[in-house]
Amino acid sequence: MQLLWVVVVGLLGVFGAEGKEAVCRMLGSPEFPLLSKEGDVTIGGAFSIHSKTTQPPLSFTETPPPLTCSSVNLREFRFAQTMIFAIEEINNSDTLLPNVSIGYRIYDNCGSTLYSMRAAMALMNGQERTVGKACFGQTAVHAIIGESESSSTIVMSRTTGPFQLPVISHSATCECLSSRKEYPSFFRTIASDLYQSRALAQLVKYFGWSWVGAVNSDSDYGNNGMAIFLASAQEEGVCVEYSEKFSRTEPEKLLKVVNVIRGGTARVIVGFLAHVEMNNLLEELSLQNITGLQFIGVEAWITADSLVTPTSYSVLGGSLGFAVQKANISGFSDFVIKQFWDTAFQCTETSHQENVVESLKQVNFTIKTGDQVWFDSTGAAAARYEVVNWQRGPDGGVQFKPVGYYDASLPPGQQFVLRTEDIMWPGELQQMPVSVCSESCPPGTRKAVQKGKPVCCYDCVPCSEGEISNATDSNGCIDCPDEYWSNLGRDKCIFKAIEFLTFTEVMGIVLLVFSLFGVFLTVLVAILYLIKKDTPIVRANNSELSFLLLFSLTLCFLCSLTFIGRPSEWSCMLRHTAFGITFVLCISCVLGKTIVVLMAFRATLPASNVMKWFGPPQQRLSVLAFTLIQVLICALWLTVSPPFPYKNMKTYKEKIILECNVGSAIGFWVVLGYIGLLALLCFVLAFLARKLPDNFNEAKFITFSMLIFCVVWITFIPAYVSTPGKFTVAVEIFAILASSYGMLFCIFAPKCYIILFKPELNTKKHMMGKNK
Repeated sequence: MQLLWVVVVGLLGVFGAEGKEAVCRMLGSPEFPLLSKEGDVTIGGAFSIHSKTTQPPLSFTETPPPLTCSSVNLREFRFAQTMIFAIEEINNSDTLLPNVSIGYRIYDNCGSTLYSMRAAMALMNGQERTVGKACFGQTAVHAIIGESESSSTIVMSRTTGPFQLPVISHSATCECLSSRKEYPSFFRTIASDLYQSRALAQLVKYFGWSWVGAVNSDSDYGNNGMAIFLASAQEEGVCVEYSEKFSRTEPEKLLKVVNVIRGGTARVIVGFLAHVEMNNLLEELSLQNITGLQFIGVEAWITADSLVTPTSYSVLGGSLGFAVQKANISGFSDFVIKQFWDTAFQCTETSHQENVVESLKQVNFTIKTGDQVWFDSTGAAAARYEVVNWQRGPDGGVQFKPVGYYDASLPPGQQFVLRTEDIMWPGELQQMPVSVCSESCPPGTRKAVQKGKPVCCYDCVPCSEGEISNATDSNGCIDCPDEYWSNLGRDKCIFKAIEFLTFTEVMGIVLLVFSLFGVFLTVLVAILYLIKKDTPIVRANNSELSFLLLFSLTLCFLCSLTFIGRPSEWSCMLRHTAFGITFVLCISCVLGKTIVVLMAFRATLPASNVMKWFGPPQQRLSVLAFTLIQVLICALWLTVSPPFPYKNMKTYKEKIILECNVGSAIGFWVVLGYIGLLALLCFVLAFLARKLPDNFNEAKFITFSMLIFCVVWITFIPAYVSTPGKFTVAVEIFAILASSYGMLFCIFAPKCYIILFKPELNTKKHMMGKNK
């Protein structure tokens, strides 16, 4: 209630008692400008000509004294002088604004947001203590130039915004000022930090610095700019080891920041700092002799002459950063100044402020240098920066050498142009510094993030077999296509080795030799039989069947050769069918000889006439019949689902086994089963006839041969199923050769022995057992 009465009393004091004319009175004392000049049109200015303030003790019993300003900022003083120079140039011109003089009121805000508020109020109100009109109308100035820092500019723009008083900043870059809702009358001749912060991340990425430190001013400028940089850095894959901030009024936080920098492993520091904070940080780094770091700077300090001291180059030498392009814009006054003031103010007292705002929104022209001058929808200028590098000049002094530029208006990929060969790195070295948490992973490896650390800290893990990475710092390995495999370096997919049993490898040569040797022995036996064809031992068991058996054995030895070599469509069909038919022919001959032995014994019995039912024609017919059945089975197999060449990529991952797929498994096992059935029948019959009375009973030799045959092929089945790759083919060839050799030796070796070494036993009497 007491506070309400104070407000009421204040209002009565301002507007006067009832019945009196309303008078607008200033509360407090007027604030006078540091520099001023009267004119028909007045422009305000606010600069931090002093950069430090001292807070006097507060007693809370009297009006507090003003802040004490100290530490002259020559950079800001130069800005103020530039404004005055421009105004004087206009006033001295006979063509720009004839008959109109421009005045100015420039305030020093001492780098304090409190003084920024006072300057804004003073520029709107003027110095008159009372005004005999209502409290509305034209402000004391028509526009305000300033301020340099974003925080002070925010305070000023929020204060002047409701009155549509334009604030035009040359250096306030905070992205937060882009909101036209909050700052409808704010304009700036510099781009927003949105572009600079993104460009910083791209610059760091460009040089491969994936591990950086970050320091910013604890202000609207520093906090907003750093937030955008951190987000952009994350998108670019750059990790930030630490992100610290401090204010110019917090020396204890500054010491903490310096300790963090000293203890960090990052060799690149991104400094999103205002000029004053950067100066404070530079002094402390120089004091503690922390050098050799690569600083990345912003437009607020990268080209500040005031930072150049006898000791600063040891800290900031080689720094890179973005600076606003400097150019002599001739013709700017010819177009903008005259056009702006003639249309905006018309030199009358009744001009509305919302008109020094609408006119600024329409500014858009091209100067003689080719650059376009305009304000975008946020009131900012186009984002164009020079990339500058701290170097020593020929005279030994520090110079800010342009080494490239950044233009956000260009297409992606063309925004950066850098001349890296012109860059001087910290320590005046030509070699670019390295700042990574982990060394790059070479091709053939992938990055594996270390537990509990940022993504830029990783171990290099070799790719697994069958996987590759063909680029540096791959996040993962990729699988090679089915017919490819990784090389030893795991950086390239190469064709898998194709494996099949060849005639040139040791195993193929050995099997080939045994096959040909079997053919050779069989041919020798056949020649021997042909020479001794009239002897009793050859004629004893149907020499015709013996020659047919030798022929079929030759085919058995030769068919094993079809299993060697690169499988093709025809070789796959040939090898299985030839094997099936030749073996049936061979077993049929042996079966015929076994039946002949049994029939011959029956024929010696009284009243036996059995041989006429199984003479040579019947023997030939039985062999033909048994073989024809196998031919029909093979023909059906080839018609329904024939064998075909197949690339087996499942048995081995690193190579392709080129083999013959049997097509129909039923057809394959029926062929084998039929051979096994005939062999079993032959074995049983031969076993029954093994003890028949005769000096040369062939049945017992057939029994041994069929026993070997059955053992070999029974053993073959599990070996065939379990043996991988080309060894499967080798097992099959071995089974063919073993069973063929078994029949050749068991059936024909005893006869050949008698023919060659015991000719006295090769008589009819001995064969009939009548030699005693």
